[in-house]
Amino acid sequence: MNAKSDVRLPAVSVIMPVLNEERHLRGAVQAILAQEYAGEMEVVIALGPSTDRTDEIAARLVAEDARVHTVPNPTGRTPAALNAAIKASRHPVVVRVDGHGILSANYIATAVRLLEETGAQNVGGIMHAEGENDWEHAVAAAMTSKIGVGNAAFHTGGEAAPAETVYLGVFRREALERQGGYNEEFIRAQDWELNFRIREAGGLIWFSPELKVSYRPRPSVRALAKQYKDYGRWRHVVARYHSGSINLRYLAPPAAVCAIAAGVVAGVLLTPWGFVVPGGYLAAIAAGSVPAGRGLPLKARLQIPVALATMHMSWGWGFLTSPRSLAKKVIASRRPAVLSPH
Repeated sequence: MNAKSDVRLPAVSVIMPVLNEERHLRGAVQAILAQEYAGEMEVVIALGPSTDRTDEIAARLVAEDARVHTVPNPTGRTPAALNAAIKASRHPVVVRVDGHGILSANYIATAVRLLEETGAQNVGGIMHAEGENDWEHAVAAAMTSKIGVGNAAFHTGGEAAPAETVYLGVFRREALERQGGYNEEFIRAQDWELNFRIREAGGLIWFSPELKVSYRPRPSVRALAKQYKDYGRWRHVVARYHSGSINLRYLAPPAAVCAIAAGVVAGVLLTPWGFVVPGGYLAAIAAGSVPAGRGLPLKARLQIPVALATMHMSWGWGFLTSPRSLAKKVIASRRPAVLSPH
């Protein structure tokens, strides 16, 4: 960019919901501050009630760079954190980043360009899962394979195109204000739900593989299972809240759970042929793990089927057991109003 074009770059607010992120927070913020972007920028960290050193690290970051600010999020919930950070921020472009996400060097500059080129209300790219040990490498491989997440472009990549939703997102502030921000009743799936409302209002959501955010997978089977159970549970709430928002990709995991459970019951009570279904599923994920694990150490490759099964079964179980009371609570709620920039 030349100096003349730099003057016209819009100012950017980066918002971060943070809870127990002592492991990754400093690296995530440093990646933001090091962005190859010549426009004005601020970082607003919404601090939940962490039980580790997150608040201490955030305070040091504030002291080290005047562009970094913090706001409290006493609920600890992600959508409340996002709304609090939006209200405390000032600029016309709002970039969402998680406390364990690492932006690629030209992420913000590219996103701002894409907003201008496409006219989109929100642009986003690839959730680039990267592990730091064998288990996390296995989860990352599962999360970026089609057998793991279907055809979701923000996981597996693809051509630039309009999308239902994108990972995190870079928004025009006016779009957030028009929609009243995130619905704070959606503890999970708040991104999908907000993007659905933007699309329903005629706004464009744009995916581009040029945008990449490094993501750190959950560190254990138990943590991954909880994450995906919550995803499935709240995706079902979105489906109840916004009729017509479901598609076959989201129904595959609950269908698999039902088919495997029926096969096991039939195998135990009726005929050994019942085990064909769960056996076939295990064979499928074992076969799918082979291409997904190319280039990884043996210990990581052997754990990919475990990661895949955990993701599929937990998402499906969460979807099937999602209580109707959650949807009623969401429907009864009112979207919180996001304050105008100050």
